[in-house]
Amino acid sequence: MNVWRGPHSLRGRATLITVLIFALVLGIGALATSTALRSKALNYTTDNAARAARLAVREVHQGVPGGVIPTDTVSRLQAVDRAGRVVAASPMMEGKPPISRAWPGPDDTRVVDTPCVTVPAAGQTCFVAVGLEDRSSPYGDVMVYAAERKPPLLLGHTLEGVLAAFCLALLGLVGWGTWWLVGRALEPVRRMRAEMAEIAVSGLSRRIAVPASGSELSTLIESINGTIDRLEHARDMERRFASDASHELRTPLTGLRTKLELALAAPDSEDPATAMRSALKDAERLQSVIEDLLTLTRLDSGLRLDHHRVDLTELVTSEMEQRPSRHEVLLRLHPDVAVRGDRLQLCRVLTNLLANAERHAAGMIEINVCRTGDDAVLEVVDDGHGVPEADRERIFQRFTRLDTARSREAGGTGLGLSIARDIATAHGGTLYATDRPRGEGARFVLKLPLLDDAEAPPDPMEGAPRLGRPDEIRHS
Repeated sequence: MNVWRGPHSLRGRATLITVLIFALVLGIGALATSTALRSKALNYTTDNAARAARLAVREVHQGVPGGVIPTDTVSRLQAVDRAGRVVAASPMMEGKPPISRAWPGPDDTRVVDTPCVTVPAAGQTCFVAVGLEDRSSPYGDVMVYAAERKPPLLLGHTLEGVLAAFCLALLGLVGWGTWWLVGRALEPVRRMRAEMAEIAVSGLSRRIAVPASGSELSTLIESINGTIDRLEHARDMERRFASDASHELRTPLTGLRTKLELALAAPDSEDPATAMRSALKDAERLQSVIEDLLTLTRLDSGLRLDHHRVDLTELVTSEMEQRPSRHEVLLRLHPDVAVRGDRLQLCRVLTNLLANAERHAAGMIEINVCRTGDDAVLEVVDDGHGVPEADRERIFQRFTRLDTARSREAGGTGLGLSIARDIATAHGGTLYATDRPRGEGARFVLKLPLLDDAEAPPDPMEGAPRLGRPDEIRHS
């Protein structure tokens, strides 16, 4: 069964709604107008007939020669006795039967019959006014009747027809005006849609022209252009990411394939254990790139975090006990620096920062955990060459390596810092690079919202003893 749901276009819906609203308003107005006009016309006609009846009473009281009642306004006048005989009448009503037989009661001296009736004597539909009873006239006890013609506008449904025709004409004008105005208002939208279609065909390098009117549409177009800018940037990033990922995966795969082909072509030219260790190294690098790519995919799709209370001091202490380092490591840890988050993911952030520091440190790595206002702060500092200020945001982009770290043999996958920042953002925190306070080196700062003990359940993996005061612990 098909249900009509009205026009689908905004222009058609706006026109239909406007016409329906105006139709309702005009219908109520026309009904009120018709009622008011009929009531006013009825009152006017009745009052006119009543005035003519009162004037005729004076004439009848004085006596009318030949039984003819003179009249200037109402041409239908009769004086009728109790027997129903017309004893006097206006020239038009001579020889006509009585207009009415209505007679007042004992306590009434005047009766007004306002309903519309067909009076045989008048020969047409009219209003009837029953005049004053006059017992002192030369004709005895009589009643004077005055009949007034019904206004032509009130005959039948002429008034309603005129009002209906006026309402229909006005509704047609309103509908056409609304259709034209909405179409005029939507013309920029039509042009914008055409430009968007051209952008979809020609590419994201084009932008929609912003009108100089400063209206809401200009703001909308600016927002759309901003969205196109972000889409273009995301597309470029996606292409670059796909290119870099392909290159990163191809490099260990090519090395692994070459070593396997050499081992098969000349089995006796190299020690099998050495060949397998070299192939295993390439396989491990390949696995590392794939794992980082999967982690980024999960972060981009909205990683579901298992929130618990995590003590950053305990986290750093536990990680350093399990992680050997070829550099001297200095720990400055304040106790009870807790955050709400996923322990495994925060551990991944620390591991990535430490791995970056291990590659670039000259001989010293420093880890600081403290409170700053409402934030928990974790810093990883190394004494390497540092990060130039112009590159401090670029290093968090995927597959980014600075010129001093282009060697893939010594470097990582180029995804560690990007993963660390995405995890920090997912926890409501920030991760950035800055200068080392003293001397050369890099300083990476992770800030996360501090957590009260009552805000989150304890971490089930947290069990190491806490430090009672800020300590300096050296690992080497």
